[in-house]
Amino acid sequence: MRPERVPDFHFALAPGREGRDARRFMSVSDTVSEPPWQAGLRGARANVRPGLVLQAAALAIVLAYYYHAPTRAALEQLMAFRARTGLVFGVFSTALFGGVLPFLYLRTNPGTSVRGDWRQGAVLTAFWGYKGVEIELWYRLLAWLVGTGGGAGTIAIKTALDQFVYCPFFAVPLMAVVYQWCATGFSARAVAADFRATGWYGRTVLPTLLANLGVWLPAVAIIYALPTALQLPMQNIVLCFFTLMLAHMNRRRERRASRAPFGAADIAGRADRLDRPG
Repeated sequence: MRPERVPDFHFALAPGREGRDARRFMSVSDTVSEPPWQAGLRGARANVRPGLVLQAAALAIVLAYYYHAPTRAALEQLMAFRARTGLVFGVFSTALFGGVLPFLYLRTNPGTSVRGDWRQGAVLTAFWGYKGVEIELWYRLLAWLVGTGGGAGTIAIKTALDQFVYCPFFAVPLMAVVYQWCATGFSARAVAADFRATGWYGRTVLPTLLANLGVWLPAVAIIYALPTALQLPMQNIVLCFFTLMLAHMNRRRERRASRAPFGAADIAGRADRLDRPG
């Protein structure tokens, strides 16, 4: 699902920025005259390599489940544990993989300049705990509507509904609002002002959807090839490692910008933060 996936939202945190200063960090159009679709395509190109790695890893797990007896036995134990814990599993696992681990990475990695504070970390962890319930219910709804089989047609329908209905109309816009709220120091007024400004969806949601489509479209298809009970754990793993890979990419961009001629580093750094809605 995601970005929910998220993706890039994790690196837009700017602690304590409020009012006019916060607004500078809330959209590309404030300082960069790049059309949203170009920003999205640029992000998509940057995500190609980590996306291929994640897709290969996810595919390996799916193949191991179907063709490697020890892996299948281990995953069946996980499925049994999930059956016993119900939605509680989704709350804690998604909070851990979507909130806690990425936040701790940003806090402890000396090469990452955008880190966020502990209050933001707590809010985002709670948000991802909620997302665990939301995503789990979404998977259950698709299983009820489309079926639980692993055939190509079932996987294609679920993937299309996920990537072209659920994400653009609900998941990513909601995530954008929450991450913008954190990025502005929890200023609801700043978020509301940006939302009312012209072209909010194009500035904030569209670039993320385009940037992550190449990664998550194949990854979601792989996720839906698993039984319903294993789809959320797989999504959590992909989400976490995708976030950490983007953090490494962000660090490399920061280093390149710091070696650029005078003035270019500041422009590159601001544009890099701004093209991540949130």
